[in-house]
Amino acid sequence: MSTTDTPPEAEVRADSPPTGAVREHVRRTWWQRHGGTVTVWAVRAVLLVVVLALWQAASGRWIDGTFISRPSDIVDRLGAWWADGTLADHTWITVQEIVYGFLLGAVAGALAGYLLGASRFVYRVLDPFIMALYAIPKVALAPLFIVWIGIGMDMKVMLAAVTVFFLVFLNTAAAVREVDQGLVDAVRLMGGGRRQIALKVVLPSSMAGFLTGLKVSVPYALIGAVIGELVASNRGLGYLINDAAAQFDTAGVFATLVILSLIAGALNILVGVLDRRVNRWKPLRD
Repeated sequence: MSTTDTPPEAEVRADSPPTGAVREHVRRTWWQRHGGTVTVWAVRAVLLVVVLALWQAASGRWIDGTFISRPSDIVDRLGAWWADGTLADHTWITVQEIVYGFLLGAVAGALAGYLLGASRFVYRVLDPFIMALYAIPKVALAPLFIVWIGIGMDMKVMLAAVTVFFLVFLNTAAAVREVDQGLVDAVRLMGGGRRQIALKVVLPSSMAGFLTGLKVSVPYALIGAVIGELVASNRGLGYLINDAAAQFDTAGVFATLVILSLIAGALNILVGVLDRRVNRWKPLRD
């Protein structure tokens, strides 16, 4: 037999995949792909219904309804506010304050985080001062902002922006400082300058920290705006809470809290959509 002959059992078809690399593609049914999500939402719905039913039953029977109201009264109050336009007017004011404050604080925090995070010396010098400012309760800034800006919408926007700024800044700066130095050196070896390093390495690597800052700061933007309205305002959902509490109207207070929860949920969904679009390059999880 010639030395060039190959035994039949050693022959491998050129079009056959390697044994260790074979991955079976199984077509999954709709339930296999979405069943887990449907189950989670079903359990959530059942839990919500049970809590509301217990709340309705307990109010006035085991607990004084003056303190906890009842779900049916809250729905009635929301319906009445919607009918006379109160809900739409005050909600729109608060939504504007939250969105403007969130955008202003997020942009300023991201820019400061990228600039200061890239300079370790400057960051080390300013770090104690930044943390001291971050530790100040934001509600304590409201009187100062009233003196500087007044009691209009600008004051609530600034209070929300300051709250968001520190959360976005700290998360972004930490992500920038943790960028893999090996990737930076590799780009430099290939002739890349500061612009290429910033766009090709630092920005993508730190995007997770930036998005984490956005997610964490969503409820705080709402808190900042509402605190400003609670301190001094005659419009907005914070004003509705103050007005309802002054009249011992717990149904009105709970109705306003429901609207605030819906706003926070909508903002979280928008940030989640942004997160998925930005991180499309990441592998999907099973």
